[in-house]
Amino acid sequence: MNQGTRTILQPNGAATGEPEREGDLGFLWDFWYPVLRSTEIVGSRLATGMLLEVPLVLGRTSDGRAFAMRDSCPHRGIPLSYGRFDGKTVECSYHGWRFDACSGQCVEIPSLTSQDKLKVDRIFAGHYPCEELDGYVWVYMSGPELRQEQTVPAAPKLATFSAKYKITHLACDLPAHVDHGIIGLMDPAHGPFVHQSWFWRSRGSIHEKRKQFEPIPNGFRMSPHSPSSNSLPYQLLKKMTGEPVTTTIDFILPNRRLEEIRSGKLWFTSQTTVTPVRRDLCRIDFVAAWNLFFLPVPIFRTFGKTFLRQDQETMIQQAEGLKHDPHLMLIDDADRPAKWYFALKANLLESRRTGASVAHPMSGPVTLRWRS
Repeated sequence: MNQGTRTILQPNGAATGEPEREGDLGFLWDFWYPVLRSTEIVGSRLATGMLLEVPLVLGRTSDGRAFAMRDSCPHRGIPLSYGRFDGKTVECSYHGWRFDACSGQCVEIPSLTSQDKLKVDRIFAGHYPCEELDGYVWVYMSGPELRQEQTVPAAPKLATFSAKYKITHLACDLPAHVDHGIIGLMDPAHGPFVHQSWFWRSRGSIHEKRKQFEPIPNGFRMSPHSPSSNSLPYQLLKKMTGEPVTTTIDFILPNRRLEEIRSGKLWFTSQTTVTPVRRDLCRIDFVAAWNLFFLPVPIFRTFGKTFLRQDQETMIQQAEGLKHDPHLMLIDDADRPAKWYFALKANLLESRRTGASVAHPMSGPVTLRWRS
């Protein structure tokens, strides 16, 4: 296998080992991504991150506004994160060029004299829209064709259903192309094997399931349903409230899984994002909120870390096999969500090319059956 190749599943279940092209990450442009936890930006210190192989420098202005710039001075390319930040402008450590943190516009080049005619205000460091929500610093990775008049959508926000609630965050790195991270995120059949535990499921609990899915804009939904009977936490919730438990799961392009669990006045919501760092590395960013009085944050984090570690170990093992460029398969019905993802991805790229609306691979509700 040539160095730099990667096996990428295709919508029809075939696989290709062709060298990755720009388009393999190109569809991920023009979306919001969580780059850092808000707590990672302290005072006037600059922080660094990476999205879509783009190095970023992030910070917070003196008036509390988060910002994100490309971590590269347009003069000689030295990372701006080595420079100084005064609460308003980022100063390059090499020649002292200064850039407005919230626009990336150059405001000073110290070496210029009165004889120079260079228009400083026409020079920009790369800059990206940035917001803070749910304890994350979100960055909108706009493609190079982004126009000034183009409207940037609002950053995603986790749904909550009461004034008081608990919230927590978890994360782990996955040594895989984002496609593999995403289809692993939506995979419904791996639970009894990857997540075997006394508090969740066992191999012996496998049984046939039927779930209805429906199309939603830029994604699909596992329609509201009673959760799996072989999951202990759901059984306990039903006993405590005396009311039915329903769960709804959405997948939304390019990489978000939303889950909402309700039982009477009690609720639990989560958002899982497969954040693309590099072609061979993505990160699971998980945030959950709930008003379940009987579930302390430390207890939930203990179980949550176990889940993420199990997923991470599986992806590490899978990456070992993918080095040898194997042919891969997608089957029905358990892999149908993965097929929808690849079709949505292809249709989004076609929409961007032609300007037409994004065609949805689902014509209406569909019932899928699998064993898990």
